[in-house]
Amino acid sequence: MRNKLFCNLCRKLKEKRLTALTLSAALILVLAGCGGDNANGSSTSSSASPQASQAQAAEASGTGKTITDTDGRQVTVPAQINKIADTWPAHNEVVTILGAGSKIVSTISTPKSVPWLYKVNPQMNNAVTAFTKSEAQMEEVLKNKPDIAFASTGSPLIQPLENAGIPTVALNFTNFDEMKECFRLTGQILGDDASRRADTFIGYLDGKLKEITAVTSKIPDSDKPKVLHIQSLSPLQVDGKNTMIQNWIEVAGGINAAEELSGNMKPVSLEQIISWNPDYIMIGSGLTDTDHIMDDPAWKTLNAVKNGHVYNNPSGAFLWDRYGAEAALQIQWAAKTLHPDLFQGLDMVQETVSFYKQFLNYDLTKEEAQLIIDSKPPVK
Repeated sequence: MRNKLFCNLCRKLKEKRLTALTLSAALILVLAGCGGDNANGSSTSSSASPQASQAQAAEASGTGKTITDTDGRQVTVPAQINKIADTWPAHNEVVTILGAGSKIVSTISTPKSVPWLYKVNPQMNNAVTAFTKSEAQMEEVLKNKPDIAFASTGSPLIQPLENAGIPTVALNFTNFDEMKECFRLTGQILGDDASRRADTFIGYLDGKLKEITAVTSKIPDSDKPKVLHIQSLSPLQVDGKNTMIQNWIEVAGGINAAEELSGNMKPVSLEQIISWNPDYIMIGSGLTDTDHIMDDPAWKTLNAVKNGHVYNNPSGAFLWDRYGAEAALQIQWAAKTLHPDLFQGLDMVQETVSFYKQFLNYDLTKEEAQLIIDSKPPVK
């Protein structure tokens, strides 16, 4: 079969006086096609998918690169990224820290949800709020023609974005090591400058983790206070183990009062909280319910209430206590709050000012820093 095709092609090509180059190319195509014939005369097709072929072409041409995201998916992303759609609230700040905040054209954030982010990155006001946690306004997204989209792991927004032809990268982190990897991967995607900024942030985070744990690791477990992190008062929800919250509580020298539970935002009863009897209560970022707890007779038996250790958690360009970059500030604030005698030299106002200058390129005043620490929005 192959010899017959070979001879026929040669004769026809010679008759048409094609060049030697054309003859060679044609012969290669014939041989390649015949190579798929097996002993039974049937033909086998290539196992490479269209997506794989596109990825290889992008890599070869230098117009793209293939990365592995947190979901383990192979995603080919453009080498040059000018427009970003970001569906993960915490990641909008990550992109801003990496110097690409002005490239966000579609977002899940709003000036109401993260007013400090819009303050320090005013270009956010030009971005369209096109996402909720479960829905995407694809017409609005496509108007802005994003080069890439970011989403949290398992997000229902990934499929519609990919269906629209937008390379979509899934990211997530539940502890500090995973946070650092999120910064590294995002930096790799956004380019050399972003990668350098990611390395700088990781260096800062590693340094602060080392400084804090050098002190708190020496505290006997018997002297560590029990800390309860409340995410919601109505309904009553707390954060248990295997979470970022437990991670920073332990770094700061505390014990999670709710560590018998696993996961975020776990429903509990007041009776459970009373049985745990926490020494400190942190009210989730963005909430201002300390007065409710301090004034409610139902809570008055708790050590945290009796000793006045009920705090609103700071909230800045993103929530300090949850899954955002300012967890690097959270560990310092929590350590200072739980063990003020051991961290007398730590000035959280100055540390916040320095952080915003270095990583968000914003000259925060001391008054603004205090507002963030008090979980209050910027003054209009």
